[in-house]
Amino acid sequence: MRAALADAFSDEVAARLLSTEPDSTPMPNALATMMHHPALAGPFLAYNNVLLQTPALGHRVRELVVLRVAWRTRCRYEWVQHLRLAARVGITAEEIAAVADGPGGETWTPHEADLLAATDQVIDGYRIDDDTWARLAEQLDERQLVELVFVVGTYTGLAMAFNSFGLELDADLQEIATTSLPEFEE
Repeated sequence: MRAALADAFSDEVAARLLSTEPDSTPMPNALATMMHHPALAGPFLAYNNVLLQTPALGHRVRELVVLRVAWRTRCRYEWVQHLRLAARVGITAEEIAAVADGPGGETWTPHEADLLAATDQVIDGYRIDDDTWARLAEQLDERQLVELVFVVGTYTGLAMAFNSFGLELDADLQEIATTSLPEFEE
């Protein structure tokens, strides 16, 4: 388990996650579940850290896309976890509520609407439509376009796993879950 965490995190973070001290923060349920298969968990977490820590798209764009994936896949764990991250990158409560409505709402800039539409298209048809791709290509470089598809695919895969595992919310996510908008139905 230590080796899998070391693949993805600094020694300090790995030690904190593995700490059994009474005042230590428990390992998040998502990580604890992944650690049942360390050979997969280590490389996956290292890959996912690229999307989280050094994204080509930017943190706000990633979080809008991940929230749309979580909403569409009805993945409560992913939704609530990323509500916390969304708040850190300036996504407002109004925008979070609008994620549920998708790309057609008045909340979004044309670019944001295209990002949400692309997310829906990948989930529904496994590809971004040509017209949406062309509009996105006017504002995103090749790295960002590639990353967009990988973010949607990665978080859709995580949502399928979390839903299949019946992953329960971590204790520190419970309050966020009760105050989040829109109403998340399982």
